Amino acid sequence: MKQFANLVKTLDSTNKTTLKVNALASYFEQAPEDDKVWTIAILSHRRPPRPVNTTLLRTWASELANIPLWLFEESYHIVGDLAETIALVIPASKESSTKTLTQFLEEMIALKRQSEEEKKTYLLKNWKVLNYYERFVFTKLITGGFRIGVSQKLMTRALSKATQIDEDILAYKLMGNWDPNTISFQDLILEEKESDFLSKPYPFYLAYAVENEVSNLGDVDDWYAEHKWDGIRAQVIIRNNELFTWSRGEELVTDKYPEFQKFLNIIPNGTVLDGEILPFPKGEIGTFNDLQTRIGRKTVSKNLLEKTPVILKAYDLLEWKGKDIRKLPFSERRELLEKLFRGTFHSGFNPESKIPMHLSEKMIFTSWEDVAKERERSRELHSEGLMLKRKDSPYLVGRKKGDWWKWKVDPLTIDAVLTYAMRGHGRRSNLFTDYTFALWNEEKTELVTFAKAYSGLTDAEFRKTDKFIKANTLERFGPVRSVTPELVFEIAFEGIALSKRHKSGIATRFPRILRWRQDKKIEEANTLEDLKALIPNLKKGS
Repeated sequence: MKQFANLVKTLDSTNKTTLKVNALASYFEQAPEDDKVWTIAILSHRRPPRPVNTTLLRTWASELANIPLWLFEESYHIVGDLAETIALVIPASKESSTKTLTQFLEEMIALKRQSEEEKKTYLLKNWKVLNYYERFVFTKLITGGFRIGVSQKLMTRALSKATQIDEDILAYKLMGNWDPNTISFQDLILEEKESDFLSKPYPFYLAYAVENEVSNLGDVDDWYAEHKWDGIRAQVIIRNNELFTWSRGEELVTDKYPEFQKFLNIIPNGTVLDGEILPFPKGEIGTFNDLQTRIGRKTVSKNLLEKTPVILKAYDLLEWKGKDIRKLPFSERRELLEKLFRGTFHSGFNPESKIPMHLSEKMIFTSWEDVAKERERSRELHSEGLMLKRKDSPYLVGRKKGDWWKWKVDPLTIDAVLTYAMRGHGRRSNLFTDYTFALWNEEKTELVTFAKAYSGLTDAEFRKTDKFIKANTLERFGPVRSVTPELVFEIAFEGIALSKRHKSGIATRFPRILRWRQDKKIEEANTLEDLKALIPNLKKGS
């Protein structure tokens, strides 16, 4: 545990990628084998389930620190991180623990099944024998919210440096449904077995956003355009008469989308498709809000399958006849995909057979002006904009500049009123930077909350807004403050849909602050009706 805590301390103390990679590589060269596996698991979001809820953690920590709970809570709201607060308030220890990271994690897994009193005894005992950073890491692992500013890509780079194994191969190995409780470092990283690759997807290739004028990409003849679909990026794998569906988040979601089982016996073995899972209610592409009814469900009922069916909008072919074809030019991969689609599905989506696969349209333009015109049609089609892919591009790993670009439509915007605020996290933990916004009802007699946002202002604007919030607090609800409705902000968001789950009746996608409208009074803020008017194809009176 000391080694892992020291690693976290080093990683936490620098923003330099090179230093982080060196620290991780050194750790992977020296740490015990079991600890290496658990470290990889933690950094790739495969953490054990939380054994103790945060209410109990706060209560027991305040008891051990011999301070009243209200003072602990106030400290927590200032610090902004529960594990850090606990590490700070509990007195320093002269004792130490020799247990490894793996021993601690195995104990935490067993702890979940124990009684509340046993959990309390375990926590107090370990908090007393750990130094500050060990206690911080220990509590982070208990809460399950371990984030230390290290991406999986950075970790993979460090593993490559420590093992001399190619980064692409390591990225491939780390994708999959492996369990840190049962797999060794030898099996996971060092040993190559053919069976390991049956269900594993390829690392996803990600695009950068267009930064300047799209014409700067060069000759339009060198590019294909497709719509950027707003669903769940996925790979569907068919090997050895089995089908596997993986999300971009490296989650095996085969059981969530049973519709795709129809691909078996139709699409040949040795095929890997890259595409987007999209909702397809009433025979047309729906909104992401529709798709959310399927996300996170442990079981998918027959009623839900009928109400919100899904399709795979396929746009790339990564494996064909059992061969990795990612190095082929995109134009050749698409030609093979289109040949597969024509041979398998004939004229496209067949309503009678209900085979849930569409081919994402590959568009060719003669000018960038025509590309821009197609981009403006995006919301009508429930897409986020366009993807621009160089015709000769291979399928790379991770986010790379040059060959794939996303050119999203300009965000929708609305002027809203700040009504509630919470403190931020990290370096903003002493400022109120997490805001709730509201719009007027139709009669302009009541402000109705509709979205939360915490990004988009400069540091100076956050400080100025924080000062206003502290001076104009109406009520306190734990960490939340209601604020005198006076400040107007322009809120931007990517998508919008009707929703029964929200008080406003409307759900917005990726809301953020665009600018502070210091030129407007709250009477000039928009209404819910204004917001509804932005919903594409909304029937009048809906």
